[in-house]
Amino acid sequence: MKNKDLSFWLFLAPVLFALGTVVLIPLLYGIYYSFTNWNGVSYTEFVGLDHYVTLFKDEGFRNALWFTVKFSVASVIVINILGLALAMLVTSKIKSRNILRTVFFMPNLIGGLILGFIWQFIFTKVFDSIGRATGIEWMQGWLSDSATGFWGMVILMSWQMAGYIMVIYIAYLENVPGDLLEAAEIDGANPWQKFRNITFPLVMPAFTVSMFLTLSGAFKIYDQNLSLTNGGPYNSTKMVAMDIVDTAFKFNMMANAQAKAVIFFIIVAIISLTQVYINKKREVEM
Repeated sequence: MKNKDLSFWLFLAPVLFALGTVVLIPLLYGIYYSFTNWNGVSYTEFVGLDHYVTLFKDEGFRNALWFTVKFSVASVIVINILGLALAMLVTSKIKSRNILRTVFFMPNLIGGLILGFIWQFIFTKVFDSIGRATGIEWMQGWLSDSATGFWGMVILMSWQMAGYIMVIYIAYLENVPGDLLEAAEIDGANPWQKFRNITFPLVMPAFTVSMFLTLSGAFKIYDQNLSLTNGGPYNSTKMVAMDIVDTAFKFNMMANAQAKAVIFFIIVAIISLTQVYINKKREVEM
């Protein structure tokens, strides 16, 4: 850094200014306000850790946090399996691989709110109609209980993110040395052995990036939760982001919501950085 000239810092200055203005300064102010009785405009008293003590006694927040954790784990597993499977499909020798790349990526271009309403229609109208016509009970009454609401959220998130994660895996799959795969095939390795011992270790860096993106994205999801289930029934599918927004703008408890946001930030940061550290240790340099 000592060898960087003035032009380097001039080019970097706008980015640093934007980062500080949009991210760092609001973060520090938010942490400070969580220790006060801030009402969104001003504060008159420093209350210390009162909001943090209150939020851990809040059953609604604990339930939202537990639901978010379950949703994030399921989504990360499903999205990465689908993303890797789609990437292997479109990097094979099938003729339609270029068209399929576009088709699989397209859901990621649709906004979260619109996706939520689309899948709400599918679950409540299409699934229900098919279920009634065929007598299949599990297709009826989707989103009417916490179980179907949970899997509805997982399906929505997976459908939206799988194509995006596919692109990341494609970048690494196309750089796997062909001579290694050819040598393994000559030695009698079957497709599963080639994938387990050669392909997957070499795409571990992609797995690290994809897991970080899906994990952080799943924890922070809000608009899809709002449009698909709106936290129902009876707040059983409400996630932490929605709980924070409701606390701030529905119940006008700004400082309490800020304390929840600080705790949520710490949890997501710890989990995401721990995941990156563990996966980095397992990566194989190409």
